[in-house]
Amino acid sequence: MFIDSHLHLDFDEFAADRAAVMQRARSAGVERFLSIGIKVRDFGRVLAVAEAHEDVYCTVGTLPHFADEEHDVTAAEIVAYANHPKVVGIGEAGLDTFFGNASWDAQTAVFQAHIDAARQTQLPLIIHSVRQDAAMAEMLRDGMRAGAFPFVVHAFSGGPALAETALSLGGYLGFGGLMTYAENDTMRDIAAAAPADRILLETDSPSLTPAPDQDQRNEPVRLLDVAQLLADLRGIGIADLGALTTANFYRLFSKVPKPSANG
Repeated sequence: MFIDSHLHLDFDEFAADRAAVMQRARSAGVERFLSIGIKVRDFGRVLAVAEAHEDVYCTVGTLPHFADEEHDVTAAEIVAYANHPKVVGIGEAGLDTFFGNASWDAQTAVFQAHIDAARQTQLPLIIHSVRQDAAMAEMLRDGMRAGAFPFVVHAFSGGPALAETALSLGGYLGFGGLMTYAENDTMRDIAAAAPADRILLETDSPSLTPAPDQDQRNEPVRLLDVAQLLADLRGIGIADLGALTTANFYRLFSKVPKPSANG
């Protein structure tokens, strides 16, 4: 079985056929979906999808792209939402000056609030980090000095130094469609070498569709393409890869109940 540890089921791209999209993934062996929040103050739409489906859980957070809009979000505000039984993580939040254009001061302040919320709740922080490896590593190290918190760097696109820092601090690395793109040899090397107990599968649906379909909408069923590539890179069978990444997910996102033996 497999778990899509990062996707956006509330996005408008799925409005017309969300049920069919999810059923295709279930039929392929995806047993859980983690739908990720991108605006704390628009959290209701993420929660609504999670509450409508037994196998969907969600997170609460502010993507760095929206840091200017939510520059004053506080850890207390995030923690209040995190008390809901369907909320199992904090984020996604982080640093991105490549795809996003929010001010740096807002990004760092908002990310710090999420670090503090993750520390207070001990729910995993889902990190979005693009082209800011050094700054991200510094904020993670500083955050850990104030008190440990669990985290995953999702859609990992950083270099070996950020991977080493994240892993040394107890973090996990999430791999998805980016890993299938021809230019991402370094990413594949990191995915092949990362400790077996620190890797997760994700799609980031509806974005980051695996090659060669980058111009099409991504779906959680495409998690199997990612899983096959990662299994090949690591020299193991796809079933074994599914088992270990599923175990990793439940270890990190310990608030998510495991399916019962009878389904």
